[in-house]
Amino acid sequence: MTYSQLLAGAAILCAVASAVPAPAPTAKPQPVADAQQPQVTPFRVQNEPTRVLFEPTTTLAIYRRDNILSKIESGVGGVLSKLGIPNFFQDFPTGDKVQSSLGIDDAQLAALPTQVLNLPPYGNWTDQGWQIRFHGNVYKQPNTNLTTLNKLANIFVPGDFNQLQPSEQDQARNLTAEIFVVQQANVSVTMHLEPAPPSGNQTGGVTAPGGSQDITLPYNTTAEGDFDNFTPIKMNGLLPGNQTAEIQKLNVYATGATLGNATAYLVPPTGYTVISDIDDILRVTKIYQPKEGLLNSFARPFASWLNMPDIYANWSNTVPNLHFHYLTTTPEQVTRNYMDYIFKTYPLGSFDTRPLNFSDIAATLSIRKFLLTKIFETFPQRKFILVADTSNSDVMKDYPLMATTYPNQVQCIFLRNTSATDDDKFPYDTSGFKGINQTKYMFFIQPDDLMNLNIAGGNCYNSTIKQNVTFGLQDELLGIHGSSASTLATSSSSALIAFIVAALFLIT
Repeated sequence: MTYSQLLAGAAILCAVASAVPAPAPTAKPQPVADAQQPQVTPFRVQNEPTRVLFEPTTTLAIYRRDNILSKIESGVGGVLSKLGIPNFFQDFPTGDKVQSSLGIDDAQLAALPTQVLNLPPYGNWTDQGWQIRFHGNVYKQPNTNLTTLNKLANIFVPGDFNQLQPSEQDQARNLTAEIFVVQQANVSVTMHLEPAPPSGNQTGGVTAPGGSQDITLPYNTTAEGDFDNFTPIKMNGLLPGNQTAEIQKLNVYATGATLGNATAYLVPPTGYTVISDIDDILRVTKIYQPKEGLLNSFARPFASWLNMPDIYANWSNTVPNLHFHYLTTTPEQVTRNYMDYIFKTYPLGSFDTRPLNFSDIAATLSIRKFLLTKIFETFPQRKFILVADTSNSDVMKDYPLMATTYPNQVQCIFLRNTSATDDDKFPYDTSGFKGINQTKYMFFIQPDDLMNLNIAGGNCYNSTIKQNVTFGLQDELLGIHGSSASTLATSSSSALIAFIVAALFLIT
């Protein structure tokens, strides 16, 4: 945590405190037989096994729900949340911690099937042909019994797990099972590619006219089980990227794995790409209200934010050569449910999430910029439409940075103002937008504010929506507008900064 980040945290706490009371696979991969249409399949709780597993050990104490909630509600959690780190998405157990917590020995682990989180990748055209950015994680799923899953799920939900509705308990167990997996290091990964058939009413590319092949990735998985490689593929009937404006879709199967299907999108050099966040812009999360955020993330069915699916469907039909890319900094362990929801609700597209090697605070603060830069530099001729909300401070910093660093590539920036409609009392910083042409960005209130914009024509601003941007720290609920927030920040006491430093050391 840098000094400037501490000062930013101090400014946020001071602003809030001044306005409201402080809130109290190692085996050789084998070809997949009878491969079906790839689907994102959420983990389902298995029947209670007859073999009794060990109960969770005290190593789980550091993940106690009460600790998580108290940190968020103390105000320190607010600082971390504004820095782009929701506390309940931090410090998930991995690898040996999971194995130890569940009492699984090496022999039991070795007997488990290998599974792959295969994130839907994008591919780009180069002077040597198509290449695809394969990325995801290789892991094994312990056969955790129902009683143990209930206890583990109770860590992540506020209140008593037993008071949840049965459907909410199921979702909490499923998500908990996704978290308590054992990542597999130094594994060779092979992908089988073949044309993807049409996917019902879903838009997002056309079936590739060829491309069937097997590809072994050039590097084994990392210590955390991750893989992320741009790998050249053979044409085998594919259309060259410089001869088509269509996005070609390929099914991607991780061979030798019981899970690991995805769809790859071969994206031409020119056209438009929507890069969209998910929480509080596509679905209701309320990450700025800790208890609601926990319930919406771990227990309740994902719900769309108003008519936002209609907006994306309209863009898919009206913006030419459009590619959707969903970029969330949610840890990859819990993204299977995200992908399942997105692909049932929004146009099909590629996906990015936070890999496990971005696990500490400093790395997490940089992950969005890292992933944005990767896709911008992969497609230097494409135009980008960036969509998110004001509750993410990394968005508020990185989106305008993209507009100034790559001025010819950012077509539009659309940010939902959560403090204008929800109980979001964390100020957001608009200073990065100073000097950016108003036609390129808009802070909007409702999805319908995005209707009838000439995105391809470069006009991304609905003049009927009052912006109220003061290019500083601001929040509609708290009446904080630019200069007043700056005054609060400069009056921060050394005692408050010391408190933040101490609290951050406690958390990390």
